[in-house]
Amino acid sequence: MDRSTHKRRFILHVDMNSFYASVESMMDPTLKGKPLAIAGNPEERRGIIVTCSYEARKFGVKTTMTLWQAKRLCPSLIVRRPDFQKYRMMSNRMFQLLREYTDLVEPVSIDEGYLDVTASSMNPVELAGEIQNRIYHELGLPCSIGIAPNKFLAKMASDMKKPMGITVLRKREMSTILWPLGVGEMHGIGKATEEKLKTFSIHTIGDLAKEDAYSLKHRFGINGIKMWERANGIDDRPVNPERASEFQSVGNSTTLAEDLDHEPEIKRVFESLAESVERRMKQKKVVGQNLQIVIRYADRKTVTRSKSLENPFHDKDIILEMALNLFKKHWNGEPVRLLGITAADVIPRENAYKQMDLFTFEKEKKQADVNRLISDLQKKFGQQFIIRGKWKAGPS
Repeated sequence: MDRSTHKRRFILHVDMNSFYASVESMMDPTLKGKPLAIAGNPEERRGIIVTCSYEARKFGVKTTMTLWQAKRLCPSLIVRRPDFQKYRMMSNRMFQLLREYTDLVEPVSIDEGYLDVTASSMNPVELAGEIQNRIYHELGLPCSIGIAPNKFLAKMASDMKKPMGITVLRKREMSTILWPLGVGEMHGIGKATEEKLKTFSIHTIGDLAKEDAYSLKHRFGINGIKMWERANGIDDRPVNPERASEFQSVGNSTTLAEDLDHEPEIKRVFESLAESVERRMKQKKVVGQNLQIVIRYADRKTVTRSKSLENPFHDKDIILEMALNLFKKHWNGEPVRLLGITAADVIPRENAYKQMDLFTFEKEKKQADVNRLISDLQKKFGQQFIIRGKWKAGPS
């Protein structure tokens, strides 16, 4: 049976709460409970607020507000520059967790996504509670979750209780819950469309739902029909994992049985993680273009670092080498509690290509010639006659 047309679909919309600010507070516990804003050019008063913590919002600080306005409202506001490398790492880990529940996961941005859990044996509310609890305790991040029979209603539901809310929205509840809301509060309707709708005396979602669909099509084109359908709770779009290609990653992390500060033991953990990442990349038939590591210390302070590679990779030796290099460069010597490796910006293996200059081409050509020679010798004298890095004496 096609889950997308199941008469009782269960769709979750997971929306991370104040994501960038939450990540910063998780990684620096001294920021917890304080008014925090993420802003470009924090040294300049005209810098723009990208997002802010709920503590800052209580003072009236909002996204897109200038820094000077925000500081006037909240003189104690703490400002941090955005670190998208860090946010992408945590986003990858969040989506990896979601995929433990279903393959039908569709990221729609770095901090939100849909899940189709129709086939799950768990009660959808209990499942949402477990996901929310795990994201909070394992990743240290809050989220809100909407539960509904389609994507539109799930999105609207997730916005109703923040932070850390779980909301169920049924189609039969639309007339009492959604229809009284202003039309500008409907997902998918921007400020310009809102103003245009008001010129036709459409002020609430209920007004839009009761409008003639063909009149809306005449005024707004195909978008008019889509708005009318959404206002009436009609949305048959499937949760489509294929739309997630730009968010895909393959990673693994492990919480250690005891805090480690002994390099040989830490290296063995990274070796195991590198093998796991390589195995999963081969299963998915993908290669990575960016390698990321996560280090969590005994005091729960978390550090993420990454490096983009010139050539796509999937081999565990390359993964391990890069992970160890990043670790040695950024480890402060304190005991670690959790380690992780993620291959990010992955693409299908058949789509991978190498931007090779002349030197790289000659180097790889020579390596290919060596590989062919080794293969020929092994075929003639046996697999153990020659192995990489060692030479065994042949028959005398």
